[in-house]
Amino acid sequence: MAQRESPSRGTQVSRRDAKTIARIVRVNHAGEFGAIRIYSAQILVSGWFWPDCLPLLAEMLADERRHCAQFRDAMPARNSRPCRVMRFWSLGGWLLGFFTALLGRQGIWACTAAVEATVHRHLDDQLHFLGDRDAALHAVILSIREEELAHLHHAEARLHAPGMVLRSLRRIISAVTDGLIWLSTWGDSSRMADALLADRGIR
Repeated sequence: MAQRESPSRGTQVSRRDAKTIARIVRVNHAGEFGAIRIYSAQILVSGWFWPDCLPLLAEMLADERRHCAQFRDAMPARNSRPCRVMRFWSLGGWLLGFFTALLGRQGIWACTAAVEATVHRHLDDQLHFLGDRDAALHAVILSIREEELAHLHHAEARLHAPGMVLRSLRRIISAVTDGLIWLSTWGDSSRMADALLADRGIR
């Protein structure tokens, strides 16, 4: 099988793995851009109705902007480029943020918790895949995962016994996020998840 050199420490990776690494960078960049749009819309609505939410939302928005730039910077060395459907991530993220914010504070935190929990799971899969293939990207994602996990904890701490509507909202948002990641990685997200489960002896 043809191999190419990874940008990290000259590690040789297969052509298939190199494509997967490029897709990881692409989908993470798109996801961070989507998160920027979610938080931007939530900040807009919170400025009208929920000003107490603004400081934390602004802090998380700053984190997502930094993460997005990190993944953009990681693209050239990995023959990756921004997702072709960035407009979909942009519009979808903004609409999701806007309408969940209209549901109130609990809608905001339910949205954040759903997105961050799903993203955190996929980042775990990516870290397992990248461990011996791209140490530099592994380090970037590891640092980002800690901040995303903090976002998740902040959101969950503010959710007060969500009812059926919010629980359903979380499930829907999680499913849509999973679907977008699967499509943007051409199914590689499932392959990485299966590999992690197999390594843990679950499959």
